[in-house]
Amino acid sequence: MQKLYIGIMSGTSLDGVDVALCGVDDSSCILEVSHFLAFEENFKNEILEIINGTTSIQRIGQLDVKLAYFFAQAVNELLDKTKYTAEEVVAIGSHGQTLWHEPNGAFPFSLQLGNASVLAVETGIDVAADFRSKDVALGGQGAPLAPAFHQFLFSHLEKCAVVNIGGMANISILGKELIGYDTGCGNVLMDLWIDEHKGLAYDKDGAWAKSGNINQQLLEDFLQDEYFLLKFPKSTGREYFNKKFLIKYLEAYARIPHEDIQATLLALTVHSIANEIKQFEIKELLVCGGGVRNVFLLQSLQKALPDVTVASTEKYGVDADNMEAMIFAWLAHKRLQQEKVELKSVTAGKKNTILGAIYAKD
Repeated sequence: MQKLYIGIMSGTSLDGVDVALCGVDDSSCILEVSHFLAFEENFKNEILEIINGTTSIQRIGQLDVKLAYFFAQAVNELLDKTKYTAEEVVAIGSHGQTLWHEPNGAFPFSLQLGNASVLAVETGIDVAADFRSKDVALGGQGAPLAPAFHQFLFSHLEKCAVVNIGGMANISILGKELIGYDTGCGNVLMDLWIDEHKGLAYDKDGAWAKSGNINQQLLEDFLQDEYFLLKFPKSTGREYFNKKFLIKYLEAYARIPHEDIQATLLALTVHSIANEIKQFEIKELLVCGGGVRNVFLLQSLQKALPDVTVASTEKYGVDADNMEAMIFAWLAHKRLQQEKVELKSVTAGKKNTILGAIYAKD
């Protein structure tokens, strides 16, 4: 029998928070209703300043609570527009907002903010959170988590892979042994560039990129970056793919038209995904995340993979925009059932384990 769970996802794109109310059981996860709450520009900039610059423990602590109130607002708004009540929801699965992801350092960690105790109190619903730390403690990357859910949904499809294109991009190669990892930048560099030069949050339909020409030498330089040359398992985030990354590569060039750089950044996302997919025997690539709405990006990905069918996950009835939020509804179910998540083949953790901690509403 399905029970109701809510998943919350605030990703590296920093556009806002996705909330998904799902019916979940051991064999299915069905989206009932979703809600999106956008970050105001000042709030987004506050998060970025802490990620990219110097900060204080006080500011981190305040942001932790501020994000929790924001997540709670999104959950309560979702419930207000439905027939459901907080009492009917078993638990919230909250990813939190990633501040820093460093699984390969001397003291490995992955830090997400969005105080789960505050979230539980403000919604009146138990919360499962902190899904990455246990895997990191076991020597794993702590990311990506999505492949386990992709396997749950699409394992019946032959020679199938899934790519989530958010701020970062990650792939899941489905099969007897699940493989998944971050291919690198998804939308983050394109969003950064168009924001800086046109004051826009993103390149709608990839129109600006389409108006430019790819600088082949710059693209080749990008693709020789050490991250793209790393073997999997691997994971990344804004701590790597950011303005400093762009400056490092662009400073070697004379002036390039801004639209050409945008075109080259889109090509970087496309080729860094396609180059990985080509390593496997894949016939169908399902796409989800914000990147699925970038028409030119999807056209370019299909062109780069002529022998692969590229399609949205919506082909199989799974909402491409809310996939990541659905993951955390499912992970909350797994946590409350005390079920291990099969991720060791993805993250290189020592074993599959129960992920997340529970924060009671009472």
